[in-house]
Amino acid sequence: MARGEAQAVRECIDEFGGLVWAIARRMTRSRADAEDAVQEIFVDVWRSASRFDEAQGSEKVFITTIARRRLIDRMRRARMSHLMDSEEALEDVRWAEPGNGGEIRVEAERAAAYVARLRPDQQKVLKMGLLEGMTHSEIATATGMPLGTVKTQMRRGLIQVRQWMKIESPVRVGEAAS
Repeated sequence: MARGEAQAVRECIDEFGGLVWAIARRMTRSRADAEDAVQEIFVDVWRSASRFDEAQGSEKVFITTIARRRLIDRMRRARMSHLMDSEEALEDVRWAEPGNGGEIRVEAERAAAYVARLRPDQQKVLKMGLLEGMTHSEIATATGMPLGTVKTQMRRGLIQVRQWMKIESPVRVGEAAS
């Protein structure tokens, strides 16, 4: 499979398809989710085939590890999506509360204005991680940045926004760094 042979892919699916299906079925909510996951897993196996090293473990261990990681990523994304939906609903309720004065909205807008002042690479990773719920690895893949760079940009951006939130007077929405 590492050499890109179509026959090897068919053999891999024939040999390990049942195992991957069983893992996916246990870790997903529905048959349709499991089917989607199995397809994603075998695409990942195909893409990762060149990294397979028999000295590190068997094909079964290699494929099982990829399957497990992909399924955990799917569960995290689903949980994050659900949490974000819940948080948005909660924020709508908070903003609608009498006497709140929109303080939460003001703080959110203030934070967004500070994010807009960050360097473009920091803005991008923060938005992908916080708003889109992507993992550091997913951001690295999507942007082509090394994983360590993604983590560093995320951390530095958050630290900078926190500092601005603590020490600077509120910025007006739409105001960005020059």
